[in-house]
Amino acid sequence: MTLRFVALGLDHRHIFGMTENMLKAGAECIGFWTKGTPVTLEGYKKRFPDIPRIETLDDALQSGADLALIAAVPSDRSELAVLSMRNRMDVMTDKPGCTTHSQLDQIRTCVAETGRMWSVNFSERFEVPAVTRADELISAGAIGRVVHTAGLGPHRLNRTSRPDWFFEKERYGGILTDIASHQIDQFLHFTGSYAAEITHAFTANYANSGDPGLQDFGEISLRSENGTGYIRVDWYTPDALPTWGDGRLTILGTEGYIELRKYVDVGGCDGTDHLLLVNGDRCEKIDASDAGLPYFDRLANDIRMRTETAMTQAHCFLVMDLALRAQAMADGR
Repeated sequence: MTLRFVALGLDHRHIFGMTENMLKAGAECIGFWTKGTPVTLEGYKKRFPDIPRIETLDDALQSGADLALIAAVPSDRSELAVLSMRNRMDVMTDKPGCTTHSQLDQIRTCVAETGRMWSVNFSERFEVPAVTRADELISAGAIGRVVHTAGLGPHRLNRTSRPDWFFEKERYGGILTDIASHQIDQFLHFTGSYAAEITHAFTANYANSGDPGLQDFGEISLRSENGTGYIRVDWYTPDALPTWGDGRLTILGTEGYIELRKYVDVGGCDGTDHLLLVNGDRCEKIDASDAGLPYFDRLANDIRMRTETAMTQAHCFLVMDLALRAQAMADGR
């Protein structure tokens, strides 16, 4: 069976990778719908010239697609997800999948009532081959039991290309709800945690006082029965860096550690997906760029077989719950 999908909302560029990777997984895109003319629209049409635009949301919801990809304005994503699931579609949404606990509760209810899947594409794990290779090494026992992760998520502001909603906290959800959900996902995944506690959460606007709705710095500390983690996210990537952010993840095990330099290796090797492995027998840098991105094939198979190999629903809910809790703690709510 060929999986058929629609794209709903093109407001974030992550829709490009979501679409491309589902096409590579053998799925067929039968159209896209988006509100207005987001800045990504022309780029999407150029990159995917054979995908037709669907003029109304109702037509997209009634298209008979199996899957909806959602990258609308973050505060609008939950409503689109619920509508899609109630129209017999599973959902892959860009992060954050929702911006309030009320929205998350509505999604939980809808999943329970419809039996559909709600999957958040945590692209800093699912679209990074180096993370795939780290998974393989850890599963093989290369660093023993994982007890700590340190995830860094710096981003470039690119002020002139950002839409108005990017600077409105109620619409993007806050920096911890948004960016830090990536690192929470990685902490839970690599420590094998099914529950966790936020022990510290902080946000600030240090460098953009003219945009009071923007949070340009955030950090989280968290712990579970299996380990602890630290997260730092920001919008400070300097112009000289040749990519949007020097994203890094250090995974500490009882018998070694792995560091991922996901997008750039400053002063080191060219390219992306640099993995450093240190344990009792090995101390080396590994090119992990060929490790693949199994999430998309697994999700396609999960939709066909009603399994949970790409990511469990419980994990997805937990990541967003913790991100929202961290945001509320930092905001003093």
